[in-house]
Amino acid sequence: MENFTTMNGFILMSFSGNPEIEILQASLFLVLYFMALAGNVLIITATSIDHNLHSPMYFFLKHLSCLDLCYITVTLPKSIYDSFMHSGDISFWECILQCFAFTACCSAEVAMLTVMSYDRYVAICFPLRYEIIMNVNACVYSVSAVWICGIIAGVMHTAATFSIHFCGPKIIHQFFCDVPQLLRLSCGNDYISELGVTAFLSFLAFICFVFIGFSYIHIFSTVLKIPSAEGRAKAFSTCLPHLCVVTIFFFTAVFAYLNAHSDSPSGLDILLTVLYTIVPPTLNPVIYSLRNKAMKAALRKVFQGRKATGFSETNQ
Repeated sequence: MENFTTMNGFILMSFSGNPEIEILQASLFLVLYFMALAGNVLIITATSIDHNLHSPMYFFLKHLSCLDLCYITVTLPKSIYDSFMHSGDISFWECILQCFAFTACCSAEVAMLTVMSYDRYVAICFPLRYEIIMNVNACVYSVSAVWICGIIAGVMHTAATFSIHFCGPKIIHQFFCDVPQLLRLSCGNDYISELGVTAFLSFLAFICFVFIGFSYIHIFSTVLKIPSAEGRAKAFSTCLPHLCVVTIFFFTAVFAYLNAHSDSPSGLDILLTVLYTIVPPTLNPVIYSLRNKAMKAALRKVFQGRKATGFSETNQ
């Protein structure tokens, strides 16, 4: 049977056939994208220029923001453009690239959140050995491993997904090339290899989730033993933002992928996908800076620096 999608590509389904609703949805996505862009760029800038934030926790946070920028840029600009242009066409090779980049960023995000939980575990449970364990080499190797793991996972997913033969309606019921939706277009049972890759990577993600869970069990048990209320509050302020980010990312992703295998695609499928593809990168900068005094101070310095630059340029 001819794999005609190799030549013609796919069609991404819009949220609604109503052009006015499409424009409204695209406008909302555009606002969320600029919020995510501004928030993560500010985090990257603040953690780069403020010497008070040159610590492992903020080093990992900077790379998480880089990941979030990649993560949301892979899917959202294309969806916004398609909605404004009332078009959903995506070529076969564009779909391959988008699938690879998205799965790589998603896998790297899981790995980065796991590394960050280990960093908090060492900082709170072994404060005297923290600088020895989380030294510069350990941080650089950890981040390098995160990106390498993401790339390997992206290659595995993409190779397995696009080794299958597509036939039937070439319609993807999502606003990007999502793997579960692509598997629906398989001609037969040749998607088994992709299911094997998904099962393997899901198992690794589950191990990461369990590791994060055990880390926080030890963290909370240690924090509750701190005698002063101020000490407990300070410890919680460095852990709760990360825990919120982990909760949002993992639970929305699990619900989205469990629901993606239902036989009748619905608006709920797309809504759940929005929750784990758009909401985490948008909210992460807010969550990490909301209760963090050091981050607030660094962001104030960034804005004050820009104002000072603006005034100096005006006076020249």
